[in-house]
Amino acid sequence: MSTIIQIADAIVAGLNAGSFAPPFTAQRRYRPTFDLAELDTLRVSVVPKSVEITNATRSASYFDCTVDIGIQQKVDADDAGAIDALMDLVQQIADHLRMQRLSSLPEAVWLRIANEPVFAPEMLDQERVFTAVLTVTYRVRR
Repeated sequence: MSTIIQIADAIVAGLNAGSFAPPFTAQRRYRPTFDLAELDTLRVSVVPKSVEITNATRSASYFDCTVDIGIQQKVDADDAGAIDALMDLVQQIADHLRMQRLSSLPEAVWLRIANEPVFAPEMLDQERVFTAVLTVTYRVRR
């Protein structure tokens, strides 16, 4: 199995083992697209994004694997409390992953995490869907 898929699966396992409010079940996906009706339920999608390979030694390389974590749910765009709760969930997920190794893939070392967009205002305006993306990068030497 490819390194980035192993990392994405380990992220899914780690998130599903965590305790979050509101609760969710993360899923690895290649196409995190949903009908509006499906977004009545909170969706957390883990999507492999990129791999950068650099030299570590003469016989080994670093694989920097970047994975997107999408948080989506249909909301009332005027309900600041509901949006605040989802923004808090994004922070909970970031804190859960930040500076941690993945339990099911301990050789993967956390490098960085970014939250861009913090949320997508156009999705909130046009579709009434809260959408945020966390981009996390782990390094594996092989």
